[in-house]
Amino acid sequence: MKCEVCGNDYDKTIEIISQGGDSHFFDSFECAIHALAPTCHHCGCRIIGHGIETDDEIYCCASCAKHSGVHQARDRV
Repeated sequence: MKCEVCGNDYDKTIEIISQGGDSHFFDSFECAIHALAPTCHHCGCRIIGHGIETDDEIYCCASCAKHSGVHQARDRV
């Protein structure tokens, strides 16, 4: 299978099935993250961990959430 991000034809592709049931094929976790991970509403980086979620947005950390007006966000309590 070919990686859907970089086009590499690789014999050990990773298949990821999304919540909607669609199959995606990648040659590395890096390509999978690039294609599937959400982006922070404030800084635009890919969110690999839990992130900080509000009703409408997701942020990579409490600092980005605070910059966007979500003042109750905390990285540690």
